Amino acid sequence: MFEAILPLVLFALVSTSTPGMATTLSTASGAQFGFRRSVPLMAGSATGLATVAAAGAAGLAGLLAAAPSLQLAMKIAGSLYLIWLALKIGRSGPPNLDVAMAKPNSFFGGAGLQWMNPKGWAMGLGAAASFAALADGPLQLALLLGAVFGLAAALSLSAWCVAGTLLARLLRTERQWRVLNAVLGLLLAASIIPMWQPA
Repeated sequence: MFEAILPLVLFALVSTSTPGMATTLSTASGAQFGFRRSVPLMAGSATGLATVAAAGAAGLAGLLAAAPSLQLAMKIAGSLYLIWLALKIGRSGPPNLDVAMAKPNSFFGGAGLQWMNPKGWAMGLGAAASFAALADGPLQLALLLGAVFGLAAALSLSAWCVAGTLLARLLRTERQWRVLNAVLGLLLAASIIPMWQPA
């Protein structure tokens, strides 16, 4: 059975591990707040991607493809949210010194990030089309994709968060923190660009 789903597992691991908005945010959160305080954000993001993948498999992605105005609204909302987060991260200093970054993003912030990400919906639809033969129907496929993408996202985001916490140990001065946060803010803002490119 595992041999049959191995290509799906590899696809999910690669697609959730590549740099993007969720990985950048997990890295920034790990550097700023540590792993434990970043768990709600990562859990929300993994759950959000799991529900997006499941919904894509269940056919909701077809509705989004048929309703360009809904897609546009999602892109705008997602872009504005990411710009706000990028500014918040980019302007922060060392941990606990900047009131604007006094607490990490929430479970719902992480989930909302995925729900507003057209790239995530496209990934869910692509996985549903590519791996439909692994299930006996839309519901079973939705459960399979949701579980695989949720676990893959949890693993990859945890790795990025740990990288952030390790990076934080190397930073000694307020200037180093400001440079790191500015770079992470710029990377998060840059992750918006693929969202607006034609599929």
